Amino acid sequence: MNIPLVDLKAQYESIKDEINFAISEVISKSAFIGGPFVESFEKAFAEFCNVKHCIGVGNGTDALFISLKVLGVGPGDEVIVPANSFIATSEAVTLTGARAAFIDIDPKTYNMDPNKLEDCLKSRYALCSMRSANRPKAIIPVHLYGQPADMDPILDLAQKYDLKVVEDAAQAHGAEYKGRKIGSMGDMACFSFYPGKNLGAYGDGGAIVTNNNEFALKARMFANHGRIDKYDHKIEGVNSRLDGLQAGILKVKLKHLPGWTEKRRRNAYLYNEYLKDTALITPYEIEGSKAVYHLYVVRTKEELRAELQEFLRKNGISTGIHYPIALPNLKAYTYLDSNGNDFPEATKASHKIFSLPMYPELEQKQIQYIVKAIAEYSCLFWD
Repeated sequence: MNIPLVDLKAQYESIKDEINFAISEVISKSAFIGGPFVESFEKAFAEFCNVKHCIGVGNGTDALFISLKVLGVGPGDEVIVPANSFIATSEAVTLTGARAAFIDIDPKTYNMDPNKLEDCLKSRYALCSMRSANRPKAIIPVHLYGQPADMDPILDLAQKYDLKVVEDAAQAHGAEYKGRKIGSMGDMACFSFYPGKNLGAYGDGGAIVTNNNEFALKARMFANHGRIDKYDHKIEGVNSRLDGLQAGILKVKLKHLPGWTEKRRRNAYLYNEYLKDTALITPYEIEGSKAVYHLYVVRTKEELRAELQEFLRKNGISTGIHYPIALPNLKAYTYLDSNGNDFPEATKASHKIFSLPMYPELEQKQIQYIVKAIAEYSCLFWD
């Protein structure tokens, strides 16, 4: 049996006629940039996220960058991001001219630890009062792997210290936190529609969502060369637009997303049940949250991860590591003069976690096969 980490072909085959029709409609109307298909998807996705506005953009990284620019982030500012994420989260901060300040993670959720966030803010504001230093301007909580970040304490701290909140929801389409949709709690929220996401396009794409009318208008202008009308440029902006083909594809997929999410949650439940007697640590959902399992991330002994992954590979099972190097430990951030000891939980996690296959079309018999292989490895190698 060969089981990929993600199976996009299986998803396409299940909705092939709908997708092909949507693509042909866009082409027949030559609605490639802007137009009715983009507008229709933006309206539907805003309703899905329970917000007033959705602005389609070129990709998830652009969504973060544009949101930060709209919120006034720039040189002399700091933006606080978790130490465990894809580099796009911190990269977008640097693109504005601001500086990323990393926060260690909760070892159970792998998301930003609110207690460490509070400690960081206290020290940052003390430093700013003593001498000239980059001043905190915003927080980017990441809903990593489709697991909601613990938003209530983060939002409380943002209010206390007068900070903006940009949710990085690139992996959390449809997730919920205490009855609220991910994307509806921060000042702005950002989604990626990279093909492998829970809601994925057939190329790059992204979106910004917000309930703030002013932020929505500025984001739409900034993403379209700073204009509303064709040649009436109010500001200098960038060129970052969701195209009509991707919007048409996403509108089709959005109808299926709730069902796909329940299948992901079912598969996570099966994994949890079958793996409970193994030495693997399975994902943890915080109380009151509804994770969407973009990835199913488990944790093992550091010295055994590579061996186990190789054993699974030989049995036809693909795995991944998300992410093998914590953000502050990347060469890209050597200028920040930090090390693994500054972010012990993120560093430890990067050496121990790996991802098992997860997608809606994954069948129970495939999960049983994966777990059986893990159990066989356990008998061979684990104490």
